Amino acid sequence: MTEPRRITVLGSTGSVGQSTLALLEAAPPGRFAVEALVAGRDVARLAAQARRFDARLAVVADPAMHGALKAALAGTGIETAAGPEAVIEAASRPVDWTMAAIVGAAGLRSTLAALGHGGTLALANKESLVCAGEIVLAAAAKSGATLLPVDSEHNAIFQALDARDPTAIEKIVLTASGGPFRNADLATMRAATPEIAVRHPIWKMGAKISVDSATMMNKGLELIEAARLFPVPEERIEILVHPQSTVHGLVQYADGSVLAQLGTPDMRTPIAHALAWPDRMAVVLPRLDLVTLGRLEFFAPDADRFPALRLARLALQAGQGATTILNAANEVAVALFLDRRLGFLDIATVVEEALAALGNPATSGLDEVLALDAAARQEATRLAARRAAA
Repeated sequence: MTEPRRITVLGSTGSVGQSTLALLEAAPPGRFAVEALVAGRDVARLAAQARRFDARLAVVADPAMHGALKAALAGTGIETAAGPEAVIEAASRPVDWTMAAIVGAAGLRSTLAALGHGGTLALANKESLVCAGEIVLAAAAKSGATLLPVDSEHNAIFQALDARDPTAIEKIVLTASGGPFRNADLATMRAATPEIAVRHPIWKMGAKISVDSATMMNKGLELIEAARLFPVPEERIEILVHPQSTVHGLVQYADGSVLAQLGTPDMRTPIAHALAWPDRMAVVLPRLDLVTLGRLEFFAPDADRFPALRLARLALQAGQGATTILNAANEVAVALFLDRRLGFLDIATVVEEALAALGNPATSGLDEVLALDAAARQEATRLAARRAAA
């Protein structure tokens, strides 16, 4: 490259954002330059990142934290801003590559803003495709943006997939670790506390994503995302529990060949793939040692203990309205569980009841998606309160 590749990181203080910045820091000098960093409320970490990478702009989503951010960056020449509109403005700035890693439906508007200027968008916010897949894909097509998946499973499929002839693809397989309750019985899961549910055996993730892994809703959301990213219908997307978390995705072809992407369970690998695409970059991390690993195991997920997978398939079959409801109700239920106001097994129950109550309204535009998202959150809150009072 003759010029540094300009980078924006939406969600820079989260786990994916921090991994992204670690890769930038380890890269040869002059290869990358940071335009904007966006965080939710963690001003101390955001300010330290902005200083370290000499970002042009640092944005905190919570307007109440703007004073603290300005004070932390006083004298640096780094521009600061705060609030939802500032997040959108930061995402809209023309750059070469944007990491979209704001968790949940809150990341949808910024994802669309980043797609508007073209360039490459590395998508770690799966909820954008779950809630508004048709809108996101249309925005990418309109601007000519390149959309690269960063979730380890989707990035694995992207690497193994030959999309030139979709009829040659028999199925794709997403793998799941099984989470902390892979071998637990229903009684154990019913009594689960937030501390236990977030104790993932393999990956280090935020609380919400860790709970989604424990319920396997994360794999349900990834199923929906895969159906919208790749030329494969829902019935030909399979989910397998793979405790070693080494095979991240597989593609089976019509000639019987199965191509798999393997690697150590470290998010820096898929992020680096997206960051350097279509090239590859050297990353210093532990290499996969197949001799030490010794074995690879695969199991069908237990539908009775993990009903979230069934709910995700039903929502995907119903359409975008249902997937919006699924995601919103799940976000509410998980937050209530983490706040100890809902039982672990009640998370999926609240989602199922919200889907039954709201059906599958049409959502042709962003405003309709956001209105349905709000309605689903309200309904999920009501349903959870009813269960707590019972």
